[in-house]
Amino acid sequence: MEVGFEFFLILFFVAGLYAAVGHGGASGYLALMAIYGFAPEVMKPSALVLNLFVAGVSFVQYYRNGHFNFRLLLVFIITSVPMAFVGGMMIVDPIWYKRILGILLIFAVLRLSGIFGNKEEKREVQWLPALLLGAGIGFFSGLIGIGGGIILSPIIMLLGWGNVKETAAVSAAFIWINSFSGLLGLGISGNFETVNLVPYVSVALIGGFLGAYFGSFKWDLKLLKWCLSFVLMMASVKLILI
Repeated sequence: MEVGFEFFLILFFVAGLYAAVGHGGASGYLALMAIYGFAPEVMKPSALVLNLFVAGVSFVQYYRNGHFNFRLLLVFIITSVPMAFVGGMMIVDPIWYKRILGILLIFAVLRLSGIFGNKEEKREVQWLPALLLGAGIGFFSGLIGIGGGIILSPIIMLLGWGNVKETAAVSAAFIWINSFSGLLGLGISGNFETVNLVPYVSVALIGGFLGAYFGSFKWDLKLLKWCLSFVLMMASVKLILI
């Protein structure tokens, strides 16, 4: 697939912006590939591979700065990993799933922006709801070809189970694990088909590293929260329209 310089420039900024808030960027990559006419069978595995690299560098930066909460991650991945594997094996038209998700993300953006209040108290994680949410997010992640961070982040914030940077660290790890599980499902089902990803990965890695560095070490919580809101709104628009 031949793409121009502008594609890589957009890819660079998408990876950087998503990595800054602990996301792998799959929803952005899928939207970008759709605009440039990539074949549907190539988009899903390609987005998951890029997720592995960008979410990986994002997690390392947030982990090094002491924001990772393993217990919060564990309660979600117990059920998300097997369900991401199952979802990855399935071939389903994702259009309506993405549109519904895009609509739901608008409410998360409104909440994070303070429209529905802005309480900062931290609550204890409820295991049963978290396990059920993890299963649903994992299945959807494997099915569509995303890591699930754009779903998990607003849920953690809305329920008060973590602060912004803690949420970013957990989301990055969650995305990496689910993307790997989804790729395994794709590979076993024989539906793994990609273009030459070396240049795409190289550009996304540079953007992801810079975004994760500034997101985890330099930006304050208020700016990061607005940045997360912007990322979610951008993903929402893309999911609804593309």
